[in-house]
Amino acid sequence: MFVKNMMIPKHDCITAQENETLKAALDRLEAQQIDGLPVLQGNKYVGVVTRYGIYENYFLSNKTKEEYLTTTSVKDIATHQEMFLEGAELFERTMLDLKDFPLLAVVDENRNFLGVITRSDVLSFFESAFGVNRPGVRIAFTSVETEGRIARLSEIAHHFHEHIISLVTFDETDKLVRRIVMKIEKKDNIDKFTRKLEEHGFRILSIEEV
Repeated sequence: MFVKNMMIPKHDCITAQENETLKAALDRLEAQQIDGLPVLQGNKYVGVVTRYGIYENYFLSNKTKEEYLTTTSVKDIATHQEMFLEGAELFERTMLDLKDFPLLAVVDENRNFLGVITRSDVLSFFESAFGVNRPGVRIAFTSVETEGRIARLSEIAHHFHEHIISLVTFDETDKLVRRIVMKIEKKDNIDKFTRKLEEHGFRILSIEEV
């Protein structure tokens, strides 16, 4: 999945023009209940202004609140001018970039603003990958790292007509054992299914209805 497939397009984004006052930007942040705004010069991306940045710079400004908010432009405190995405990045790799920041802009080769990826988008993506919002049975197990193990797991699930909601693997290193978390729809044959997994070398760690 690429960033360009998951971003919020510009026509759905809340933005600020660079010469707007911080008061206008803060009013927009409060009204929309969001934490950051892309800052634009026309359609060119020039940075991001955040609620946190507005408050932080106020305490450093030595101005009254009213003076600070009405005389300071968003371009004066904008950050992340050189930190943005261009759409072809793998979506899941944005997780670390957004760990401590609410959004990243997506731009074209001329820095024209195309849209944003937000921290909540990334979290929603991982919730979907783990099937968090769908009820089922979560099975955690380990497997010796050999060729064809995932294919064998799929064959066993198919044999038992299991509907796999999500399948996530861990330990993508040189380790010989890989951890796997599978979520399937609840059925009456879970015991038979997990016994078959163990017969084929998968070691069950936990089974939990969620």
